[in-house]
Amino acid sequence: MTELTREQVLDALGRVRGPDLDRSIVELKMVSDVFISDGKVYFSITVPAEQAEALEPLRQAAERTVKAIPGVKGVLASLTAERKQGAAPAARPQPPAAAARGHDHGHDHGHNHAHTHGPGHAQPQQQRTKAGVPGIEAIIAVASGKGGVGKSTTAVNLALGLKANGLRVGILDADVYGPSMPRLLGITGRPQQIENRIIVPMENYGIKVMSMGFLVDEGTAMIWRGPMVQSALMQMLREVAWGDLDVLVVDMPPGTGDAQLTMAQQVPLSGAVIVSTPQDLALIDARKGLNMFNKVEVPVLGIVENMSYFIAPDTGNRYDIFGHGGARAEAEKIGVPFLGEVPLTISIRETSDAGTPVVVSDPEGPQAAVYREIAGKVWTEVKARSGRAAPAIVFE
Repeated sequence: MTELTREQVLDALGRVRGPDLDRSIVELKMVSDVFISDGKVYFSITVPAEQAEALEPLRQAAERTVKAIPGVKGVLASLTAERKQGAAPAARPQPPAAAARGHDHGHDHGHNHAHTHGPGHAQPQQQRTKAGVPGIEAIIAVASGKGGVGKSTTAVNLALGLKANGLRVGILDADVYGPSMPRLLGITGRPQQIENRIIVPMENYGIKVMSMGFLVDEGTAMIWRGPMVQSALMQMLREVAWGDLDVLVVDMPPGTGDAQLTMAQQVPLSGAVIVSTPQDLALIDARKGLNMFNKVEVPVLGIVENMSYFIAPDTGNRYDIFGHGGARAEAEKIGVPFLGEVPLTISIRETSDAGTPVVVSDPEGPQAAVYREIAGKVWTEVKARSGRAAPAIVFE
């Protein structure tokens, strides 16, 4: 069988008429970001923001057309609504939560809906009321201002710490470009798909897991632009059978890009946990994450100082390799909780690489105790804010 090409997709989409019913959506230059992986086709259609809801049938027609191409195993199309700079968002009622799964792929997330807050929560500018995920009480995002600070390791051990503390926990790997959860949790294989194309999450150590790493082969380069990332994140969040969870931990990609903004603007977050190492360079980048969450009015649940110090296994001597106490000082300076210090140890690295995180491989050890204590502090912060109808996100 010949390999599916971008040209084949565009040729098929050339038969889909645009809103003027005269020219195709390709001729009108409405199609962008065509990406093909393992027989699955992903693309976006750029439409005016005020017409996004009315043009949903156009998106569905484009999906059907591409799905009819021989060799296509699946299609994910999203509507990308662009506004002119300074334009106010069009007022549009939020569709009911069930509508997120009402059409082929539940692409409520592909639209640029405007929302309004409920009583007692008046918000400035274009703050939105975000539809929650049925069955999930809180969503916590773990994020970092930069890579290399141990974000994913912190996220997985935080999730397992919450589970050890008696909570029902899931974890969403939102790092589309570098998914880590399959390896960190020792999970292989593909998730099962049930009715209405809902995905059954994978599971290990008593927590439910969804990751792009389950859908593409390890080592596959994900060359996606913003609209593709947004669609994938919302599909992994809203089209997965999570069941009833006390908390969903979201392992965010590093930085302050499309994935972070998508989660902050479209998902009701209980808060964000920022992960940093002690040195000044990491703290500078951590401040960027803090500032982003402040701007989108997502509460910061606290800061974790990872790789805080090193205890030599042979002598027991302590070494502050990256400095020490910088994250605690930063938390005090900006007035957010300091959640704890995680030491740099060989056991944390080895257990993470082996798919047996330290909280489950050595539950009575000192490192597991640190993560359980951090998890307890995070959950206390979440419950203290539970009067606000927002789940929590943890940032590394």
